[in-house]
Amino acid sequence: MTRRSLAALLAAASATLVLAACSAGDAGAASGDNGGGYVTDGKLTIGTGEPAYSPWVLDDAPESGEGFEAAVAYAVADELGFAADDVVWVRTTFEQAIAPGPKDFDFNLQQFSITDEREQAVDFSSPYYETTQVVITVDGSPAASASSIADLQGLLIGAQTGTTSFDAIESIIAPTAGAQVFNTNDDAKLALQNGTVDAIVVDLPTAFYLTSAELDGGKIVGQLPATTGGGDAFGLVLAKDSALTADVTAAVDALRENGTLDALATEWLAGEGAAPVLE
Repeated sequence: MTRRSLAALLAAASATLVLAACSAGDAGAASGDNGGGYVTDGKLTIGTGEPAYSPWVLDDAPESGEGFEAAVAYAVADELGFAADDVVWVRTTFEQAIAPGPKDFDFNLQQFSITDEREQAVDFSSPYYETTQVVITVDGSPAASASSIADLQGLLIGAQTGTTSFDAIESIIAPTAGAQVFNTNDDAKLALQNGTVDAIVVDLPTAFYLTSAELDGGKIVGQLPATTGGGDAFGLVLAKDSALTADVTAAVDALRENGTLDALATEWLAGEGAAPVLE
């Protein structure tokens, strides 16, 4: 091979590498992945429960954007630069979403309380909603006339195991019979309706929903004091050390600062004024 032929060959190879690099760069810029880390380039994949319940998601249809968490999800998507048509929904159980390991979603929301224990396995955004724990009952129950924490201590009070609601019973009410354990909120609701327990504890939005739509004669007894650890801060769940955590948190922070989160809470969730604080 002549020196001139070798030089031409090297020049051609160099040009090919440059073109390949430019093509890769253009593809990355066109993907809409804002620097990488998304499950699917150009799409925002959001996880929620199966099923997802009102008032968080109306009619188990998060793609409608109706319900507090569905609306928050699309507001975050907009902050991240995604159109509504570029949002993809997937379903997971509560436990699957917070278990260690890879995720098939970019973020997941189904009322995940931010806790130190869970942060060992997953990342959280900053809170998109903060609530309190609420005692609810039904007409005719001994809890219906309770007006203080002391009035509840001799009663049977239950909640779903592993939840902040269950912890609040033990740490704030401290009933003499101990907290009554249920696998799900549906089990706890059925026990309340059947008179197996006198009252149950749930988060505030769930309390308004259950007492207005699910329980015959449902009644809110009152909120447990948030200052003693009964409150919840809900965060978006991401894979541990996700490249998206900072951007998603920034999006949530922006929505909080510009009043969007408060406006969505007012639209989709009942206000706290209707539930007195128990002391």
